[in-house]
Amino acid sequence: MADSSATRNLTLASREEAVILFGPRDQFLRTVRDALGVKLIARGDLLQIEGPPDAAEQAERVFQQLRQVLRKQGKLTAEDVRTVIEVVRGGGERTASVTLTESGRGLRTRTDGQGRYVQALRSHDVVICAGPAGTGKTYLAVGWAVGLLRSGQVKKIVLVRPAVEAGERLGYLPGDLVAKISPYLRPLFDALSEIMDPDTVKKYMENDIIEILPLAYMRGRTLSHACIILDEGQNATTSQMKMFLTRMGMNSKIVVTGDLTQTDLPRTIRSGLADAVHRLRDVEGLAIVYLDQADIVRNPLVTRIVKAYEEETPRSKSRRDE
Repeated sequence: MADSSATRNLTLASREEAVILFGPRDQFLRTVRDALGVKLIARGDLLQIEGPPDAAEQAERVFQQLRQVLRKQGKLTAEDVRTVIEVVRGGGERTASVTLTESGRGLRTRTDGQGRYVQALRSHDVVICAGPAGTGKTYLAVGWAVGLLRSGQVKKIVLVRPAVEAGERLGYLPGDLVAKISPYLRPLFDALSEIMDPDTVKKYMENDIIEILPLAYMRGRTLSHACIILDEGQNATTSQMKMFLTRMGMNSKIVVTGDLTQTDLPRTIRSGLADAVHRLRDVEGLAIVYLDQADIVRNPLVTRIVKAYEEETPRSKSRRDE
């Protein structure tokens, strides 16, 4: 008779990481143990997981996700542990459908990190998602917004992006406002076109159900019953980020996405995204989600490229080309 039990060993970076990961008086260990029905044996910086194969695999995923959260946030909370367990158990949000495309194809998350992102979108009115290229942070945000629009939870989608290269001065470009800002919003258009029929997108834009704006044009507005997405948030200044986040009216949702490693602002100007994830980290009702290399869903080569840039030495960073 085959053995129905599996053992997985997880080696942690340090004793300090283990102490935080296991929680006060091993509270987080007990939460995972009780939720997944596994046996957990902690010895210094080594964690041994024993249980049915599926449960042991889920427990390992839980701890890997918690390690990722800890690396980015510098701390863990009981809510973090509960959220990750909810995402991982039984497949959870890892394969959850965010919305349907016009062809009826489900737009699904493909990693546990993306699952945490979707869970945050469902449970918070303001979500900030930081991660490298290819992690689906913009695509999932647009898909989520379309789902809210279709279900009647919002009446409008507003897509916003900084136009850093033009210094927010777009007057010299030909055409109307949409034509001027289109080059900067192309990734958002691409995501919309994959999810919705292009004719539907055009009709919604003509009727202001879907609106596109450069970040500078958000000043002075209050948007209610809307899902508002700021893409490339790392290229917003601190004052612009504050302005954007305070445009939120009643029954609205805000999503900010960006890559903290790809800021195009001058060196002397602090990124509004970097400032926000630090300044707002303890604000109740707001979620900050970090994605990393493990969440990249593009060509596998993208993961290797991102890793190479993240391993760039401080000396080479200081001499990089602008």
